[in-house]
Amino acid sequence: MINGQKIIVVMPAYNAEQTLEKTYSEIPFGIVDDVILTDDCSRDGTVEAARRLGIGHILIHERNRGYGGNQKTCYDKALELGADIVVMLHPDYQYTPKLIEPMCCVIANGLYPVMLGSRILGKGARKGGMPCVKYVANRGLTLFQNIMLGQKLSEYHTGFRAFSADVLRAVDYHACSDDFVFDNQILAQIFWHGFEICEITCPTKYFDDASSIDLRRSTVYAFGVSSTSFVYRLSKWKIMKSRLWKGS
Repeated sequence: MINGQKIIVVMPAYNAEQTLEKTYSEIPFGIVDDVILTDDCSRDGTVEAARRLGIGHILIHERNRGYGGNQKTCYDKALELGADIVVMLHPDYQYTPKLIEPMCCVIANGLYPVMLGSRILGKGARKGGMPCVKYVANRGLTLFQNIMLGQKLSEYHTGFRAFSADVLRAVDYHACSDDFVFDNQILAQIFWHGFEICEITCPTKYFDDASSIDLRRSTVYAFGVSSTSFVYRLSKWKIMKSRLWKGS
């Protein structure tokens, strides 16, 4: 806990057997109260590895629900357990768990309700091995989104995030996609509801066991991101409505 606020780390897992232990071992348990791992029908020994590590809550999808669907299960369980702050950490060791404490401190002290670990601030992305094509696509999409959403984030595509539970209750994350574009849609919801987001520079690692999506899915993701941004701007102009901000 920090300032009496319960901190829960959620790990949406898929084929993370080789990297789970290293990721888990670096979680700062001096402040983290609980860990949830949701396995999205992995084809390796992710669940067995999680059990060996003694992870407190292991949820198993009997069928693959997708990256976004996995996060929904994680957040539902974290809120059910009474989390005040929820940290989403990939178990593939691409992002360092050592940043969990400063990210949570910002939220627990009431400075910002959402924290992102940015690979773009500083030189973390290219230094850590982000492929050039992914870096260029990240910069182009981020520029487009900042214009459409009226924001100034360094990137929208990081998978390392921390949320105040109040934010997760305010947005309708179940209306977001079950695919990778979930990450973008929930950020759009957060801005739609008037919450501010803070970023911290985050070193990142690209290696064989780190998760990555192929060219086809990256292209689908890029179109999804662009569509979300267009819908956000048109909704702000009251030209159209979207289920993403229904009831807001």
